[in-house]
Amino acid sequence: MSKLHLILLAIAIAIAVGFLALPTSVMKAWQARFLDVSTPALEAGSALSDRISKLNTGLKTLDELEADNAALVAQNNQLRAINQLLSETEEENKRLRAALDYRDRSAFKLLPAKIISRDASSWWNTMTINRGFSSKVDSSQPVLTAEGLVGRTTTVAKDVSIVLLLTDESCRVAARVEGTNEQGILSGRRVNGNAAPELVLNFLTRDAKLQPGMKVFTAGVSGAVFPAGIPLGTVKEFQARELDGQAIIEPAADFSRLEDVFVVLGSQ
Repeated sequence: MSKLHLILLAIAIAIAVGFLALPTSVMKAWQARFLDVSTPALEAGSALSDRISKLNTGLKTLDELEADNAALVAQNNQLRAINQLLSETEEENKRLRAALDYRDRSAFKLLPAKIISRDASSWWNTMTINRGFSSKVDSSQPVLTAEGLVGRTTTVAKDVSIVLLLTDESCRVAARVEGTNEQGILSGRRVNGNAAPELVLNFLTRDAKLQPGMKVFTAGVSGAVFPAGIPLGTVKEFQARELDGQAIIEPAADFSRLEDVFVVLGSQ
């Protein structure tokens, strides 16, 4: 230890001994004076400590915040799912009400049916419905929606039937174009890839004056499966060929989203 350190230590000891040697009354006076001077600082420190304690009490840990956030996300997803379900239910109710309204005002005796099977490999060719001969369904009966013709029944069992779709090449329908004398045979025509087949109306006159948007209906020729007046679609385009004319038809029914259909059992 250096001489300076020894001197400072001796001074500190002397001061301490001096304070200890002071009378008790003097010591208390010095203590009181010290308390008077230090009290504001002590009070400020205590207040600051209280504020920090309250702040820490109000703060949540990171784990608690993450848990709260996860709960909010789950609640939000649940609300979205409920909203989606309500929207789908509302749309289904609208669709069913429209279908029932169509049945009530239709000129045909209609039997409601639900699609229970549709194979991906024959999506545009056939489908299976939940009605059969126990519901008076027979083969070669028209199947339609409120929008238009879907196809016709083929194989019929007790409680199920297979429906040949209008988009199949072998389903041929006598058709007429509204507002004209044009009649022809409508059938499906496969296009490239897995796209929906086209509906084509063949055997029209070569110089037919057909315009896009013209409506096409079943012609209802004698002995035909399909009665007259069922919507088939609208003219999309027309082209003259060497011997006749051909029109591409936009189908009235949406074949990609079929759910509920009607089987035509006869006239009202």
